[in-house]
Amino acid sequence: MDSLVVEAIGLRKSYGARLVLDSVTLRIRAGEIVGLLGPNGAGKTTSLLILATLLRPDAGELRIVGADPRRSAASIRRKLGFVPQSIALFPSLSPLQNLELFARVHGIAKRPARAVATRMLEIVGLTERARDPVAILSGGMKRRLNLAGAMVHSPELLLLDEPTTGVDPQSRERIFATVRQAAAAGAAVIYSTHYMEEAERLCDRVLLIDHGRLIADGTVGELIALGGTQARMEIAFQTEPPTGWLKGLRGISKLPTQSGVGKTVLALASLNQAGEVLERVHTSGAHVLEFSVYRPNLSDAFIALTGHALRDPEPQ
Repeated sequence: MDSLVVEAIGLRKSYGARLVLDSVTLRIRAGEIVGLLGPNGAGKTTSLLILATLLRPDAGELRIVGADPRRSAASIRRKLGFVPQSIALFPSLSPLQNLELFARVHGIAKRPARAVATRMLEIVGLTERARDPVAILSGGMKRRLNLAGAMVHSPELLLLDEPTTGVDPQSRERIFATVRQAAAAGAAVIYSTHYMEEAERLCDRVLLIDHGRLIADGTVGELIALGGTQARMEIAFQTEPPTGWLKGLRGISKLPTQSGVGKTVLALASLNQAGEVLERVHTSGAHVLEFSVYRPNLSDAFIALTGHALRDPEPQ
């Protein structure tokens, strides 16, 4: 599954005087789940609208499933599924009727459309609610149905714009499982989110975007390393270890701390070194009151790479 589904080079988009996308370049392959991660206003939705052929960039080159959207938008749309932030369902129809309708819109005949709709309801866990009006479903159920509607035609490219906003944990897990199933079947998935933990759990690769610019592109591990963050260990001692107690432990260094007397903070090359540190403390004759180990994450990387937190408010 190494075929290129999306290739965008130097995409730019402005709304009046405000530059929303600034020379964004990205490539997505079949079977890959790529997270588009950034704060509100970073340019994520604009990027997805362009990839969905619903918005034209001001500049740049773009090919989707091998075609140029400027010449083949209609054919491209038949090969992609798009889940917008807003729920896009007919509330007076049932889940089954909604999915049948979406399937028919994509050119699937009546009888196969019923079969596809039934199968998708099973995948997203809504079989028992198949004939209830959508209007009475919970928010999480509607989000799952929204995702199913984008997948009835087995798209080659699946675009998801914050698909778990406001959902319950059960629905979130079902959405994750459905996205993984789509990727395993060969779809390229672009998953826009501002939830760091979702990108860490779900995505093969993450694109960090901020102020319309692509800040970084890589696996979660690569981005954390690029941000320069390290695992840390904090130890509270009852009795201090002797001077030089860390000597010989490679990849471990002492960090400045304001935690107070009896506290030591260490930078670790690997979390696996925590056991070595505790063993060294034991052999030194010191006594530990408590310790904690901190694993660096995408939030740390984002702050290191952009200079601010993910949820910083927009300036007034």
